[in-house]
Amino acid sequence: MTRRTGGWGPTPDSHAFPTRRYDLVKEFVIALAAVSVLSVGAALVFSSPDEPAISLQQWARQAPADVVATAAGELAGTTTSAGYGPPYNTAGEGQSLGPVNLQTMPGVTIPVDSAKDLVLDPVRSLTSDPAATAAVRAWDAAPADRQQAWATAYADALSSAPDGDPAKVAAGDYGPVPAIAAAELQLADSGALEGLLTSRTSFFGADSTKALLLLADGTHLEEAARSQNLGGDQWGIMNETGSYPGQPWLWLYSLWYQVPPFSTSENADIAVWALMVVLSIGFICIPWIPGLRTLPRHLGVHRLVWRSRP
Repeated sequence: MTRRTGGWGPTPDSHAFPTRRYDLVKEFVIALAAVSVLSVGAALVFSSPDEPAISLQQWARQAPADVVATAAGELAGTTTSAGYGPPYNTAGEGQSLGPVNLQTMPGVTIPVDSAKDLVLDPVRSLTSDPAATAAVRAWDAAPADRQQAWATAYADALSSAPDGDPAKVAAGDYGPVPAIAAAELQLADSGALEGLLTSRTSFFGADSTKALLLLADGTHLEEAARSQNLGGDQWGIMNETGSYPGQPWLWLYSLWYQVPPFSTSENADIAVWALMVVLSIGFICIPWIPGLRTLPRHLGVHRLVWRSRP
């Protein structure tokens, strides 16, 4: 049976066509299984490795001398965090963009006293350790210049000792600094230091700022990062741990850290950020930039993929 419609002539009845059985559920199950197998296979081959974070306890057990040297540096005020500037303290000038110091504009929003918060206060928790308690008491009783002299002398002695081993440090007037640094190592090795430096917040649940600052002040974290090609001069922004694909879409951002003047600038972070802002705005404004907006027409690339009907 046929029926007519408009000026298009007769329309065949759908029942006049040959048919075959089609199991939609079966097709769905086969497709789901195939996609699942492919997804799992791709995940096994291409996914990022789930490497555990470096803990302070792991640091203490793998590089105990570095923990002691870092503790001495915190007391001497020579570590990165001690002289960083905002948002942690006012010890550093911060990064500037031309005459504008953007880093200091917000002020100190996360106050951290590296010697007190990262070393002395945790060691004070060892109330059952007479040596640690006496060392902190002696430190507190000394004037600031004396404290500085003790900590600087011990930090220098550690850097001169074979392998930085505290047991091989030459004799000197270091005051209570060796005992305080040893107590810091004891706390880290026991796992207690991580908890003492990690505060609880209502929003994120845990704030590991202080623990990360202490870890970053040592050399262990940087050495671990560079071994995985994650250093700033190793295209680290776009790399991944292990020999896995990283974030290729960050190639342009990472590129600027590899070339002068950014690679040698103290203001590299803020300078690269400003450059990327300018480039991003320029990319957005291409339709309104004379010359650039007509470039596709002059290049004629569209003619390779588009043809007029004959």
